Amino acid sequence: MYILIEIVDTFFQLYFWLIFAYILMSWLPQMRGTTIGELIGKLVEPYLRPFRQFIPPLGMIDISPIVAVFALQFIQRGVHVVLLFLLNSI
Repeated sequence: MYILIEIVDTFFQLYFWLIFAYILMSWLPQMRGTTIGELIGKLVEPYLRPFRQFIPPLGMIDISPIVAVFALQFIQRGVHVVLLFLLNSI
């Protein structure tokens, strides 16, 4: 039964690494034009968009992805606790 928790944790870790790769691709703009870059953008940008609306860039630095990663980790821990509670109550 705890395999569900591992699958969810793996999903969150994978999404973290997609965000990280997307951040790194911002340093190499030509990477975002590739097929992989466009795919990662389609997966990550909908999550990052709300953070960018509320957190303005500081000069040339966009800190919204950092806040988004912290929020993702917070959500992951919350989902983890809820799943543990649900699995232990069965």
